[in-house]
Amino acid sequence: MKTEEILRLLKALSFAADKHRFQKRKDAAGTPYINHPINVALMLMEVGKETDADLLVAAMLHDTIEDTETSPEEIRALFGQEVLDIVLEVTDDKSLPKEERKKLQVTHASHKSAAAKKLKLADKICNIADILHHPPSGWSTERKLQYLSWAGEVLVGLKDANPLLENHMKEMLRKGKEFFKTYENLHA
Repeated sequence: MKTEEILRLLKALSFAADKHRFQKRKDAAGTPYINHPINVALMLMEVGKETDADLLVAAMLHDTIEDTETSPEEIRALFGQEVLDIVLEVTDDKSLPKEERKKLQVTHASHKSAAAKKLKLADKICNIADILHHPPSGWSTERKLQYLSWAGEVLVGLKDANPLLENHMKEMLRKGKEFFKTYENLHA
């Protein structure tokens, strides 16, 4: 990466850290939310071998419009139209009920740009990892399995974006379902 790309990525990290500063993940430890976008960017680079600066900046910012009081105009002004376009493609409409948003993620997955598909894959992988290792407080085994099944439905629409990420997600889904079903059988 060039110096200006690294600087842009660090500015996106700083921006996202400020925007998410009062937010925590849903796990029992209350992990700072900023860890999630950092992990998504790391997933893109480490597993997906992605180096596109716009994609990595978008990874850092992917939840800012959806989960904070960030406007599209702020992202465009600071990080450019291409980054904004990727962020908007992965942003859910929070005015819709949760179940509707989940259905739309499944139906819209195959219509996303290649960059948005890659970002969505990395985001889902990180969410699956959290469910496996640091699950949200109060989630039953059944709810965890439902999430994994739904994530698998989203994966179908994200084919051919990045085989490394796709294969990693498939393996995580397989291991997660196997683990939770074994756990469920042991505690039945």
